[in-house]
Amino acid sequence: MSDREEGKAFDRSPDGAGRWVEPGTLYVVATPIGNLADISERAASVLRGVDLIACEDTRHARVLLDHLGVRKELVAVHEHNERAASASLVERLGQGASAALISDAGTPGISDPGQLLVSALTGEGIAVSPIPGPSAVIAALSASGLPARPFWFEGFLPAQDKARRDRLAALAAVEATLVFYEAPHRIAKSLAACAEQLGDGRRAVVARELTKRFEQFAHGSLASVLADLQAGEIPARGEFVVMVGPPVAAVGTDTAEADALIDALVAEGVAPKSIARVVSRTTRLSRNEVYAEVLARRGAK
Repeated sequence: MSDREEGKAFDRSPDGAGRWVEPGTLYVVATPIGNLADISERAASVLRGVDLIACEDTRHARVLLDHLGVRKELVAVHEHNERAASASLVERLGQGASAALISDAGTPGISDPGQLLVSALTGEGIAVSPIPGPSAVIAALSASGLPARPFWFEGFLPAQDKARRDRLAALAAVEATLVFYEAPHRIAKSLAACAEQLGDGRRAVVARELTKRFEQFAHGSLASVLADLQAGEIPARGEFVVMVGPPVAAVGTDTAEADALIDALVAEGVAPKSIARVVSRTTRLSRNEVYAEVLARRGAK
């Protein structure tokens, strides 16, 4: 059986350059989402072995490539030039060149450029091969504790307020965990829109700075994670993955549990805001609903 059939290296050169690489093929290479140590041996070998590397941002790509000691021709492929760049790459690969496609972080084509290029190449019968690895959506979801079967990956929500609200309203009834990417300068508006359109009692997890030194996961209701962001407990820095649990048909199943917990905390003299925070995090009731109920019970005494 040939090396290719066994999935082994085609080229056994000492430095690994050329392993797993064939002419006339584009390799879609997943790269680290923060920690450079997450690059796989196969991904590094492919980057060393191809003739050229298509990347979202040449300056950003050089950080990873310098780390690996890779010196290759870089071709920019981003949202503003992908169609034109794809035509050029189709010609070059059609003539036998090998290439790798990388994005700034994670897996190309997943909320990053790459889909048009892959579509153009496959349309011409040119081979495209994935080199799997890091993906922020999968990394975040795997550590969230939220249901992953099914999940709905939306990517980035629209930047405009009305378009964002409209899109969230359309997703409100989707019976799956919703996963969004968000930038730091929009995270507060996006969480507020999620709470408004999806229900502030929906269970949520916000992941920040995945695989980096200040990695953080914040759990709670949409209302509570928004409050934590506004209070600075979740810094508005770095890249975010927002995950919202599936809709609940009714909150009535939590009523008895919430009533008992509220009664116990009120009896202990816990402040209404603290009660609202604790109960909203342990049931499907929103912080505002719990706070109003606590005040109503105190007023009735």
